[in-house]
Amino acid sequence: MSVSNTMETEEDLLPCLHIKLYHPQQHCQALYQLLPLGSRCKHSADDPLRLGRDDRACTFALFDARVSRKQLSLQAYRSPHSADMLFTVQNLSQKSRMIVNGFELDYLEKMDLPDKALVRFGQYQLLIVRESGEAKGSFEVEFEVLTVSPARETCAPAGAPVVDSGSWDPKSYSAEFGSHGPLETDETLICYS
Repeated sequence: MSVSNTMETEEDLLPCLHIKLYHPQQHCQALYQLLPLGSRCKHSADDPLRLGRDDRACTFALFDARVSRKQLSLQAYRSPHSADMLFTVQNLSQKSRMIVNGFELDYLEKMDLPDKALVRFGQYQLLIVRESGEAKGSFEVEFEVLTVSPARETCAPAGAPVVDSGSWDPKSYSAEFGSHGPLETDETLICYS
């Protein structure tokens, strides 16, 4: 009996994406009831991981009508110059923009995901932290709910939501601006730590 040396074994340490979620109204809604909170889920590296409202079209779903049917995709890849499994993030929503560490992504635009990234859409904030591992064919995903906004930790502006998703909260603006409808916010703030 022959065993391939390239075959993934149980001893291989799987890379892991820690996805920490925050929404200002999460305490009164069941937004995360479809997510496997607190447990690691193994995912094939050659299959994009999709997050959105539709639990049939997405790997993981949010129970929220304001979220697009397919909101975002995380795709694993390898570089010839690195042994690490790396990831891209792509905006799959035609109706809302997505902000990744201050950079706006429109529909189908994607970018490399750094080791630690703040991803925002609507009023959702996802702090995604990549943990390295040795395995090449799969990775793990672990979801956690945060009690405070992760924008504080990453120095990203946390004030207003990404307003073009239909999740605008008029109480977050002064009365002077609230009467004129949603305002665009400047998401190009760069934070140096």
